Amino acid sequence: MFKCNCKNLEISFNSFHDTEEKVTPEYGEYCLLELKDGRFTAGQWYPQDYKKKVMKGEFANGTSVAMKVSEVAKWHSLDRYDLSECLEDAEMEYIDVGHKEDDTYAVIFKNFRRLLARSLPKEDQFCLLILKNGGFAAGRWEGFGNSDGCFIYASALASHSKAEVWAWTPLSSDPIFESTMEEEKERKREKRLNKNPSADPELFKYGTDIDVYYEKARDILKKKYPWASVPQMRKEPKWEILPLHGKLVFGQDEGTVLNSRIINEWKDGKTGDEFIAFLCGYTDNAVKNSDPEKKFKLGYDINVYLNKAFDNVKKDYHWLNKKMVGTYNRYEIKQIDGDWEFVSVYFESGSEYVLDCSSSEDFINAVEHDYKETALRENKVVASFDVKFKPVEIHGWHLERYTVSKLMSGDYKVNVTAGDRVAGGSREFFITPDCFKAKTYDEFLDRYQEIVPGRSFGLTKDDLIKDEKLKKFFGYGDSKA
Repeated sequence: MFKCNCKNLEISFNSFHDTEEKVTPEYGEYCLLELKDGRFTAGQWYPQDYKKKVMKGEFANGTSVAMKVSEVAKWHSLDRYDLSECLEDAEMEYIDVGHKEDDTYAVIFKNFRRLLARSLPKEDQFCLLILKNGGFAAGRWEGFGNSDGCFIYASALASHSKAEVWAWTPLSSDPIFESTMEEEKERKREKRLNKNPSADPELFKYGTDIDVYYEKARDILKKKYPWASVPQMRKEPKWEILPLHGKLVFGQDEGTVLNSRIINEWKDGKTGDEFIAFLCGYTDNAVKNSDPEKKFKLGYDINVYLNKAFDNVKKDYHWLNKKMVGTYNRYEIKQIDGDWEFVSVYFESGSEYVLDCSSSEDFINAVEHDYKETALRENKVVASFDVKFKPVEIHGWHLERYTVSKLMSGDYKVNVTAGDRVAGGSREFFITPDCFKAKTYDEFLDRYQEIVPGRSFGLTKDDLIKDEKLKKFFGYGDSKA
């Protein structure tokens, strides 16, 4: 590490160029800039025409931030210097950067600080940097919390990590930094106001315990849904009583964005009774779909539901066995926050996931979907056939792959892949044994396309029936026309 004490260091930049001169930075060169309004910043040079040495273009210094040449008075290269030898001198307190003459235009920077946990820049502050390799740089500080962060210096979010920087000093304030400081000021003001928030007596007619309002709404809902409970109502994003701008409000805490707490305030009324009426409507659907007689029609023994799902899937996925379905996750019926729920538990992580099922049929269907995926995962592919096709557009997406696979069990599945310019996706379909009960290939394709419809996945019956190799792959040869 350098021996120089950065607190005592002054650096004089002596080789500024006026933007009216013919000399230009190199393409992509990072420069210290004096703007025409007297502020100092820095940026990377991007000429209008990189083949011509003409001072037309802009200096970019961060996301969506660039200074046009018309805004810049002078520039000074930062890329052409290495201070390593100077900084190895413990007595060094003043460094000239560039050639110095009596009439040289010079700008001195001082008040450098080591980039340590106790001396970080303020959020969005643009700084002049001395790197640990002895070079200069600049960038806008973005903190990550826990005393970590980086200096962003280019439009593609290129940055200098904290580990690269030896010392820093702030450059001039700019609109981005000023906006951040104003937001910080507002956050502190909000915090002061919310220390002792006031409560509107009409709005909080029944006090400031949110449970009271949920319970009153539940009592109203019970007239319509006798099974109504507060846990059922809280399946919808919950409402709370929160401080906002110095007063209590009914609101939803949507977390923190860019260090600012976001509160969705209820504004549809002015009294506690109006809020209770709102809660009834807001939670109506969640309560309606929590009817225990409909949801747990087969009782509270999970095995009854799992056995039914297994038997349904086993009809087509004949190789499925109980050992397979117990490999990846398990299901339970348990109380969550006071209400009975169908729960999926992942074996690998042990994490629980409450299934959104309003009826026993919904849950059985969800388990069947899982069992079908498990069955296909456990059945190895022994042969594949890539169906050839001309360019096909499917609702704005383009067909990329259409693969038929024969499984170890003798069954078949189909994988269809499609994409657009920015995204893509695949879907897998099991071809049920019932399709192969068809006496002719023509009849087989009619049944097949009920599973993989041509209108949705690009290849119609007319496209497929011409492919003799595909016909043979499906087992329909000369002996089975």
